[in-house]
Amino acid sequence: MRDEINAALKQAMKDKNSNRLSTLRLISAAIKDRDIAARSDGNDARVSDEEVLAILVKMVKQRQESARVYEEGNRLDLSERELSEIVIIEEFLPRQLSVEKTEAVIAQAIADTGAESIRDMGKVMGILKSKYTGQIDFGAAGALVKAALTKN
Repeated sequence: MRDEINAALKQAMKDKNSNRLSTLRLISAAIKDRDIAARSDGNDARVSDEEVLAILVKMVKQRQESARVYEEGNRLDLSERELSEIVIIEEFLPRQLSVEKTEAVIAQAIADTGAESIRDMGKVMGILKSKYTGQIDFGAAGALVKAALTKN
């Protein structure tokens, strides 16, 4: 994943695409920050691809929130900039699962954990997060899991 980001960064430099370049630099800086934090915790290895995915998902959420705030503040120029950054970041994320596939994955996770009530929601969400980071909107998935567990 890092190689893809670095290759895209180099290509953006060659293309002189300043918007794309600045977004890719932000991604690279966030990953390097996480590497440094991991080293200070005594871990010499670089962060895993799963952690890089988590960083990208967090960056998308931050920009979605910023875009919403800018729109409410009638700053459409800044909102559009945030939305364009989201498009670039999402290039490196796996494809989002459809609603039907998400519901099937949730049903499978509930079956795998033997979840029977809302108290088991954490187990189900843990499995989903470990297998489908970047592929599922966990805010929406949480509501679906809750609804499925309250039906039981």
